[in-house]
Amino acid sequence: MRLAELSERSGVPIATIKYYLREGLLSPGRQINARTAEYDEEHLRRLRLVRALIQVGRLPVATVREVLGHVDDDALPRTIRMGAALWALPQIPEPDEDDEYVRGAHETADRLLAELGWSHAQALVSISPAYRSLVVAVAALRRLGYDWDPQLLLSYARLMHGAAVLDLDFVETRASEAEKVETAVLGAVLVEPMLQALHRLAQEEESARRYGFE
Repeated sequence: MRLAELSERSGVPIATIKYYLREGLLSPGRQINARTAEYDEEHLRRLRLVRALIQVGRLPVATVREVLGHVDDDALPRTIRMGAALWALPQIPEPDEDDEYVRGAHETADRLLAELGWSHAQALVSISPAYRSLVVAVAALRRLGYDWDPQLLLSYARLMHGAAVLDLDFVETRASEAEKVETAVLGAVLVEPMLQALHRLAQEEESARRYGFE
């Protein structure tokens, strides 16, 4: 298809597509002559992915470029490729390691991972953004007087493991390695907000069942 048709089918203005091409978010089309290029269904799919990451996920263009660079890096094994793409997403700042609540949160998180037997997560605690997020959240709750100990977190972690199994079962339905990694990224950017919404809806429903409206 020509650029005009790519724009029409994707709903993305031609000027924006040209910007994505200049920024390396979209690969160049097949050059027909000096002024005309031809695009295919792969360009359309990638364009829709870029738009979802920027418009719905609200990611900066530079972040999308980095994420997609890892998605396209077929020199890496799948686990590392997925991890690199996910770690390129915006992350929270480093916690203050001198804070007593942070130190306590580290102990809680480490005990939790040991109880779960998540050896891969244990090996990556010094660099994992997900582990860092867990520590920051637990520390903040404790600072407010809410003691989320490992036993309380254990039930939540097991539920999340079930969700992770569903996530990767879905990833396995994709045809190519790049699509598998893309699906993992979309899970973080789009599916996590969906799960958060379902969680809140479930809380509303359970609250109404328990307490009514009076």
